[in-house]
Amino acid sequence: MSELHGKTIIITGSSRGVGADTAQILAEQGANIVINYRSKAPRAEKIVAAIEEKGGKAIAVGADITNEGDARNLVDTAVQEFGGVDYLILNASGGMEKGMVEDYAMILNRDSQLRLARLTAEHMPEGARIVFVTSHQAHFIREVETMEEYTPVALSKRAGEDALLEEIPALQEKGISLVVISADMIEGTVTASLLNRLHPGALEARREEAGKLYTVNEFAHEVAKMVTADVETGHTELVGGGTGFIK
Repeated sequence: MSELHGKTIIITGSSRGVGADTAQILAEQGANIVINYRSKAPRAEKIVAAIEEKGGKAIAVGADITNEGDARNLVDTAVQEFGGVDYLILNASGGMEKGMVEDYAMILNRDSQLRLARLTAEHMPEGARIVFVTSHQAHFIREVETMEEYTPVALSKRAGEDALLEEIPALQEKGISLVVISADMIEGTVTASLLNRLHPGALEARREEAGKLYTVNEFAHEVAKMVTADVETGHTELVGGGTGFIK
């Protein structure tokens, strides 16, 4: 029996892409999955249905994590439905959307991540874990420049990572660990596709330099592994290495 059997996992931004695939991978290991989406309920319900068809347990909870009330409801619903939260995967990110409030990237990628981590930690048992999902372009933004359009997102995600790392002492008091997982550009993601449209050939160039870019599903498997990986709190997993970023 999987060590995740009966455990409850909230995955933000999990109605599509890496989050959706991660949800299904972990559900197959027996975990109760809380699918979080901002506005596309049918897409989230489709993931729930796919999990349930294979005998898994999942619910979909609409919540804009930049809204404190929504964030609280996300956690409260998970607790009410499954009795608690054992793992939180902070997968949701953004900042390139048009028409959002000023400083939206920082609000989403730093402030909201930290608040949700704190809200969830109130209901997590000893041995629980928070996983923060990021990109090499963000993780190494202070050492390596990225495309201009992505820079505000990268800076805000790095700020979010730093804020969470600073939270480690408080989390350790509760017996909760925090790990970071970072990947290069991911084949098939919205962000990678958008950047490639803005800079034709950027994806191919990065692929050649790195030797390989992970697909959505491949990266999702790596994220799923970090939930129970035998690593110390504060560990950063560089998926695929850091060619071109580590000097």
